Amino acid sequence: MSKKNDLIFQERLAAAEEELKALYMELYHDEEAYDYFLTMLKNNFDHRKPALKKLDEQRRKEPDWYKRRDLLGMLMYVQAFGRTGPEWNGTLKGVRDHLDYLRETGINYLHLMPILESPEGRSDGGYAVSDFCNVDPKLGTMKDLEALADDCRGNGMSLCLDFVMNHTSEDHAWAKAARAGDPLAQSRYFFYDNWDIPSEYEKTVPEVFPQTAPGNFSWCEEAGKVVMTTFYPYQWDLNYKNPIVLNDMTDNMLFLCNRGVDVIRLDAVPYIWKELGTRSRNLPEVHKLVRLMHLAADIVCPGTLLLGEVVMEPSKVVPYFGTVEKPECQMLYNVTTMASTWHTVATRDVRLLRHQLETVFELPNQYTFLNYLRCHDDIGWGLDFDFLGKFGMTEVPHKKYLNDYFRGIWPGSNARGELYNDDPKLGDARLCGTTASLLGLEPALESGEEAWVSHVVGAIESLHAFLLTQSGIPVLYSGDELAQTNDWSYHDDPLKADDSRYLHRGNFDWGKAVNRHDTTTPEGQVYERLRTLELIRADHEVFDADADVWTLEPNNDHILGVGRFHGKEKLLALFNFDQDPQTAYLPEGETYKDLLTGDEVTADVLTLRGCGFRWLLKTY
Repeated sequence: MSKKNDLIFQERLAAAEEELKALYMELYHDEEAYDYFLTMLKNNFDHRKPALKKLDEQRRKEPDWYKRRDLLGMLMYVQAFGRTGPEWNGTLKGVRDHLDYLRETGINYLHLMPILESPEGRSDGGYAVSDFCNVDPKLGTMKDLEALADDCRGNGMSLCLDFVMNHTSEDHAWAKAARAGDPLAQSRYFFYDNWDIPSEYEKTVPEVFPQTAPGNFSWCEEAGKVVMTTFYPYQWDLNYKNPIVLNDMTDNMLFLCNRGVDVIRLDAVPYIWKELGTRSRNLPEVHKLVRLMHLAADIVCPGTLLLGEVVMEPSKVVPYFGTVEKPECQMLYNVTTMASTWHTVATRDVRLLRHQLETVFELPNQYTFLNYLRCHDDIGWGLDFDFLGKFGMTEVPHKKYLNDYFRGIWPGSNARGELYNDDPKLGDARLCGTTASLLGLEPALESGEEAWVSHVVGAIESLHAFLLTQSGIPVLYSGDELAQTNDWSYHDDPLKADDSRYLHRGNFDWGKAVNRHDTTTPEGQVYERLRTLELIRADHEVFDADADVWTLEPNNDHILGVGRFHGKEKLLALFNFDQDPQTAYLPEGETYKDLLTGDEVTADVLTLRGCGFRWLLKTY
């Protein structure tokens, strides 16, 4: 390694080391472990290839590179999207083969769902990792991942990959050694000789999957001990009180960064530190660990960002940004807005969503959220029930209403979805389905009624317009750009049938993709309309991340109003969540340009079609 590179490493380390060591010693009080941590950082820095180091320096000069208004993300499963033929049947090579489609669609942020080795039938969709340094052979190789990352970079795309840091598969080498009785390997997990301490944990730690995987511990027959398994019995929780775990998991993360991954999604990050007598969620030590990983990335690969998966209420989510002086994650998911959006679809009442947005809009502009309508996971109804209680909506019956509505069993609902992890004891369940199916496209297509199909297409367009109106990075779920519907065939697959999330994890429909420019088809209509919206967003400074954003008062609880202002542009965005036309009453009275039609509009009394929207722009 050259003296120049050594100097760069030492300069970065010197800038961070005072805080790095202080945090590390607060957690572990272990000088030897800390020295190993630094050696590990240097080793990863030395093995980072020149092209990535060049990118690091570019991004250090432009630290807000990920806040551009033209960024558009897509979330996908490799095995579902990368299908081109028998030889590339759902592989990383297949994804590379379709980068032209992604480029045409405007995608410049690509998030691949888990691709690392995991045991078939006990993978939890790839989140039970058995080897952090190898790709699942069915999907390709680590060289294929590097080639894809290189191609993405050459096409102006950033690549995001999941990093499962709370647990490993029971088939991981550490777990195999632990089962065989190795005490050092067992110290990487939470092993107990009997159920006494696990029973104490169970008194305060909530269950994640009360129906499909009740409890937080499992009996390991081979070891003759109890092991912590917060998610599923085949996923063993890592013990971050052991510095070896942090050292090795940070090494695993940096290994992926050195393959060309631009964004590391920290999976289930609130769970990674456990304490007896607590809920073992969002503990202060979690934030210290995330900050340590942030500093490690700043030293080794400053071009890489951390994305936190924090599926919690807003008060628990925001702290994962850290502070301006000591940031943790550069990006977080806007989970609550997503759930509140679907609540609004079902109730046609925007008051909760407006309340939620007002909370988000009060946050500093430097906080970057990933906004989305649907993703690989279920929809959990973690809503503000204290607020909803003001309108007579109590938690258990209201959740039942929402789930009944989106299953299409509520009178007047055309939605098609399924429950996930129904818990009759708590009156709780989550919801699965694609955007198009939850908005009622399936029965509309079955009816053959063009007006009905057109109405649903309009609803899909309107929800995506709302997505694009928000500050942050909009992320599409692969297939949504083509109005892809549910994959009911998962019921016939014994490896999938027990997990209703596969309802919206079906193979990408390349037959529909062929029709993407044919506006006589629903897929063509949706694709072209969404692309139009995306190009408008990229073309106007009012959508910049540092724009002023606020809610409007349209004097109609069916209509959500959002205002944006930046530079010389002001936007009024109106969204009708009712099935029938509704009227907004605005006190503006000024003339605006409709960004979709080009018409001049007076912003006073405006009628919106059922499930319709307006983007109105004024230039000063």
